[in-house]
Amino acid sequence: MSKFLSEFLPKVASDFSSRKTMANRLKRVVLTLSLSCAAVTSLQGCVAIVVGGAVMGTIAATDRRTLGAQTEDRAIVIKGEAAIRRALGETAHVNVNSFNRRALLTGEVADEAAKATAEKEVKAIQGLVQVQNEIQIAGLSNFSSRSADTVITTKVKTAFVETTNVYGSAFKVITEGGSVYLMGRVTRREGDLAASVASRVNGVRKVVKVLEYISEDELRAMQAQSGKISLEEEK
Repeated sequence: MSKFLSEFLPKVASDFSSRKTMANRLKRVVLTLSLSCAAVTSLQGCVAIVVGGAVMGTIAATDRRTLGAQTEDRAIVIKGEAAIRRALGETAHVNVNSFNRRALLTGEVADEAAKATAEKEVKAIQGLVQVQNEIQIAGLSNFSSRSADTVITTKVKTAFVETTNVYGSAFKVITEGGSVYLMGRVTRREGDLAASVASRVNGVRKVVKVLEYISEDELRAMQAQSGKISLEEEK
């Protein structure tokens, strides 16, 4: 990966005639590398890429959560998974995801009591708005199954990038046992289109929308603000 970056990025930079062009193309490079790292589960130490204020600022502006909500979501995941490990130990496989203070629980546990315990532990976290419990009563998934889920997640994200009117950065994609869960702050139009795109990806069993809906007016306001931030960074 480091050899690729040292050889490829200088060539990319030399080809750009303006800061705007550089920002747009490097954003695509960052996205491609991120998806590649996610797809290869055995790859260790994928490097974080910091290209510059213009690119990173523009990418950050595409997240429809506030910075405070993003920070809280990271804390919810850490606290939730730690609490579940303490309560259930190695007898359960539970993943916690959070988007705008709305938590999603997926994975496998032995029985309904364990499923309820996991939900109770996460609900105790301060600041949560809601918890959607999608944990299955089943044996623990194996490495092969989890790797297949990672590949599906990458395919869905790639399909979003390639689809007009689907803003991939607005969605968080989680795959568990072939079921794809979509999280994000989107309009109903965006949510329906993204679910349709995801459902056509090979290997997807079903698509579950765990979305916070906003109006079209709210979306236009967000896009106007994002465009304003990008223009200010290019000055």
